[in-house]
Amino acid sequence: MPRIARIAGPALLLFVAFVALFASLAYGGGAQAPLAADPGPVVLYGLPIAKMLVNLGAAGTIGALTLACFAFASKKPEFGRALDVAAGSAAVWAVASAATGFFTFQSVYGVPITLDNRFGDLLSAFMSTTELGQAWLGTTLIAAALTVLCFAVRNQTAVAFIAVGAIIGLVPMSLQGHAGGTADHDAATTSIWLHVLFAAIWLGGLLTIVLARSTIEKNRLVPVMERYSTFALIAFIVVAASGYVNAQIRVETLANLLTPYGILVLVKTFTLCALGIFGVVQRRFLIARMQAKPKHTPRYFWALVAAELAFMGIASGVAAALARTADPKLDVPASQLTDPTPAEFLTGAALPPPPSFANYVLLWNFDLLWILVCAFGIFFYIAGVVRLHRRGDKWPVYRTVLWVAGMLLLFWITNGGINAYEKYLFSAHMLGHMILGMAVPVLLVPGAPITLALRAIRKRSDASRGPREWILLLVHSRYFRLLANPIVAAGLFAGSLLVFYYTPLLSWATTDHIGHEWMIIHFVAVGYLFVQSLIGIDPVPYRPPYPLRLLILLGTMAFHAFFGLSLLTGTGLLLSNWYGAMGWHYGVSAIADQQIGGGIAWSVGELPTITLAIVVALMWARSDKREATRYDRRADRDGDAELAEYNAMLARRGAAK
Repeated sequence: MPRIARIAGPALLLFVAFVALFASLAYGGGAQAPLAADPGPVVLYGLPIAKMLVNLGAAGTIGALTLACFAFASKKPEFGRALDVAAGSAAVWAVASAATGFFTFQSVYGVPITLDNRFGDLLSAFMSTTELGQAWLGTTLIAAALTVLCFAVRNQTAVAFIAVGAIIGLVPMSLQGHAGGTADHDAATTSIWLHVLFAAIWLGGLLTIVLARSTIEKNRLVPVMERYSTFALIAFIVVAASGYVNAQIRVETLANLLTPYGILVLVKTFTLCALGIFGVVQRRFLIARMQAKPKHTPRYFWALVAAELAFMGIASGVAAALARTADPKLDVPASQLTDPTPAEFLTGAALPPPPSFANYVLLWNFDLLWILVCAFGIFFYIAGVVRLHRRGDKWPVYRTVLWVAGMLLLFWITNGGINAYEKYLFSAHMLGHMILGMAVPVLLVPGAPITLALRAIRKRSDASRGPREWILLLVHSRYFRLLANPIVAAGLFAGSLLVFYYTPLLSWATTDHIGHEWMIIHFVAVGYLFVQSLIGIDPVPYRPPYPLRLLILLGTMAFHAFFGLSLLTGTGLLLSNWYGAMGWHYGVSAIADQQIGGGIAWSVGELPTITLAIVVALMWARSDKREATRYDRRADRDGDAELAEYNAMLARRGAAK
């Protein structure tokens, strides 16, 4: 493979990205000096350039780490090259983030650069006390740490944890946007994070393949491209969905599409569609031709890669310019409203209509993250079942029905009326918590997703790790063995109630969108572990006897009831500066609503627990029946030799006396 081709790919990406950036800035006015204070052309152009380099550095880091975890073999040179790409990209990410933070400081304060203490103190205060400065300082520190770790670590399992750290590193960037402090802030934060993350996997993965091509053996290029193509397809879906949500929030009306911001959005949409077409060509044409005519692989490979990198460069440049272009929708934070209501001051949005059964069913407050989680969860599960049926294996229908029902229930909790009310009413928050922690796992666990995945996903034979290998590693790890222990799982499930509701975690999960998402993940996870330890079908290191399962379940039920009764009879208001200050006028006080939440924890939370007790009892009875049947069959085969031996032993003891 010519060295010039490997250099030309990234160079083409950068060249097109810079051209698209400057053209978009000129058209959208993103580099025009503000009327109040002109920070100078260095800042006006340096800030969007630095942000674009931040995006490209993050993409290279996350894309390389993704391929290192899921596509490359850890004992081959390609793995080391991927980590080198990740380390170099993380260094670019760190330097560009530091530059972005500095240029942002200059654009806000507009003070001349000096070497005196006043300038240093002002810069230090901006970086340490303002949300904008803290975001870029945090991003810089995370990227710097990733640089060191990618150079130092070569263990594939440890690389997976580094990849998680890189994904977390996108969070501070995602919190900064046009919709901060408004009613659309939560949706904007989620969509930006998803958009940047999956665009990074898409772009960074392709860039890593280009830079690591010389270390990839000829017979491995096709499987690597197939694996990358799968990631690219998923990334295309997520980037398209998150891009639509972002555009809807910022453009809002069709008329606004004719503004400079709207035109740039259309250009980015066209670029995305073109990349989607390239993805179809890659999956349907390129990989097949590479398999059929391996001698012509370089020509097909570089032709498509060059075109795809060029369009990715356009998207990167336009995206960086859009961040500096004024959107046509005027976002006014609640703190700047002339007469905000208490709810608007606290949450940035007005109160929903008074709660009623109809509103809980009909109101929607969509969360893109959980829409995608539920959609992909259903799709991949059904795809696994279809694969089993195509090769002649059977999968119980009831498992599929329960899994789909659990995912649909999770979708409703995270996007329906409960999600619309839980920020404003403690009772809605508690109802969502009980269903997430109890009802959803009771439906999901019998679906046996791990068993299905292990049977449906193809085993890797090239020493790389795919989803099946990672699942096996997790199931057999000592950490999973500890968490899957029924006593530990029950302790986490019950203890989370006290830790969550009687510590500052309640405030974080209620008032902060990231805390809210963490709460959903945590309660679904601990509920799943608890239910899995009792009625699970998937493989676990240890299965307790049925009497112990019932004992653990009864103890958990008692603790649950005690917790619900303490809220039901309590007179101290939890999070009084939030739930007590919403300004509801529908006839129920905040403390009464909290007591309703206690009643929900006591009653609604016990219904799935009773269901679990019935299921455990039935499983116990079936286990005894199977054991009896097995004993009868063995007795028929050997003439009940065990009973005869037992009677002979008694006879010998009697004779000895």
